[in-house]
Amino acid sequence: MNEIAQPHDRLFRTLLSTPETAGALLREYLPPEVSQLLASEPPQLVEGTFVEETLRPYFSDRLFEAKTISGKPICFYTLIEHKSYEEEKVSWQLYRGISAFFEQKTRENAQWNRLPAVMALLVYNGGREWRFPNEFLALVDADEALIPWLLNFRYPVVDLGPIPNQELSKHAQLRAGLMALKYGTRDPESQMAALDQIVDALMEAPELLLPVLLYLLTTFHHLNVEHMRQVVRRIKPEEESAMMSQFAREILSNDRPEWVTEMVRQDIRQEGRQEEAASMLLKQMRRKFGQTPDWIVEKVLSAELELIETWSDNFVFANSVDDVFAA
Repeated sequence: MNEIAQPHDRLFRTLLSTPETAGALLREYLPPEVSQLLASEPPQLVEGTFVEETLRPYFSDRLFEAKTISGKPICFYTLIEHKSYEEEKVSWQLYRGISAFFEQKTRENAQWNRLPAVMALLVYNGGREWRFPNEFLALVDADEALIPWLLNFRYPVVDLGPIPNQELSKHAQLRAGLMALKYGTRDPESQMAALDQIVDALMEAPELLLPVLLYLLTTFHHLNVEHMRQVVRRIKPEEESAMMSQFAREILSNDRPEWVTEMVRQDIRQEGRQEEAASMLLKQMRRKFGQTPDWIVEKVLSAELELIETWSDNFVFANSVDDVFAA
């Protein structure tokens, strides 16, 4: 499960690393009676994790400290957990996270009188609809008469699947990230059908381009490096070369699936051949026709390898620059 969960968790953690984005998630997806208690300032991430060491690769727990408008000196905490697959015992996992947080607070202040409030919020992007109850007592086998006397807590579940794309969030960054997560577990046809909408969302949140494209490359089965190049050209055309190199370094330096790594290697080799062919054609044109205008240099350097090879064939019999680029 680790190989499946990590790309989802990585993007989710990146998405919530910005206080404003985390604040948008809390305000839009906590129950209204809770979200209306939040003060206007963004929540602050509480560093560390409350998941056991051996389980950390599987979880993306996030704990935020958010002020309330009540005027009380205590803080409001929300433990946010993300799931990309159905997990019947998630209530137990959330309980352990909350319990670990309480243990930490009591160690920090042995003279404590009251504990802070803690809520859990589950964000789910699995391919199937979430089917399990959102309360801890659903895991407890007890007679009905005991229920009022037993420990329990409830939590909102945000199942991204049924939510229309444009309604995922009013916040641009959050909408783009959640939309990518929503389709990260879908079938290849659905993924590619949603690609244009994801790109449109990224147009409003270009700062997420790198982490989202790395996520899509790992989870979208039919996505390739050329698709990535086209997306970069739409959103940050001036950074295409630098960003594609960054993609290559990021992918080749991390534990990516072998098919992704080999695909990037092939693209790098292809790019090397393109640069060599472009350089050779420009050199030949300068020798035959004299100084080459800047617009021709840019045209050749930005062309695909196949087109450069066609122009090189044309050059053999060309009597002018126009003949080189003739269809």
